[in-house]
Amino acid sequence: PFFPWLMQQTGERRFYMPSADYIWPHTMNKKVREVVTARGGEIVGEEYFPLDHTDYERVVADIMATGAEVVFNTIVPPGLTPFVEQLHSAGFTARGGHLVCTYFDENFLNLVPADHVEGLYGCLDYYRDVDDPFSIELLNRYESLYPGSAMFTAGSACTGTYRALKLWKAAVNEAGSLNQEHVIEALDHARIEHGPGGPAEMVPGEHHVRMNMYIARSEGGTFKVVKNLGHIDPKECRVAQT
Repeated sequence: PFFPWLMQQTGERRFYMPSADYIWPHTMNKKVREVVTARGGEIVGEEYFPLDHTDYERVVADIMATGAEVVFNTIVPPGLTPFVEQLHSAGFTARGGHLVCTYFDENFLNLVPADHVEGLYGCLDYYRDVDDPFSIELLNRYESLYPGSAMFTAGSACTGTYRALKLWKAAVNEAGSLNQEHVIEALDHARIEHGPGGPAEMVPGEHHVRMNMYIARSEGGTFKVVKNLGHIDPKECRVAQT
């Protein structure tokens, strides 16, 4: 639901996808292409780069020349910082372009100057701006235990690790033992009422979690939640059944 919302919200239709060359970006881009073109949008560029690539002058020039309105980035560090710097220097966002990255969290904001990613849209299961009581309490506890620059965020696997341990605990409690088969059986439908970003539950037979997802926008060096998408079923996060 993120890209339909983005297209409706911004009115943009021309997408460019600069990407790191491994399975996750290829899989993501396949789904994004499907969703965007089904809604009348166009992919004007899709390029893949080695993980250690740092010179994006050519692809940035192509982004500007094609009239791309949205850049969906799956370039990862160490290439991330030079890419967003070069894109910013070229004036992409200054001309009204939108930068999108679905792994970019508050810790990543420490890697780049805030103005380089001002207005960036992301979509994750948690942002520090989420304001339900448990999420606020959990964040406060974390910061009292672990002060410093390493923040409790989604992209750093904090939220997924928290849910995994709590779901496993719920499964062990139901199984009444650490017997592997019994725990696996209970884990298939385990649920937690409270977690970062809200409740979560395993979808029986899927080995995936149904949980809340949020759209956020980078503003002044932090993320502000602009849309709570609610519980998202895992079938909406997969390219195909396997």
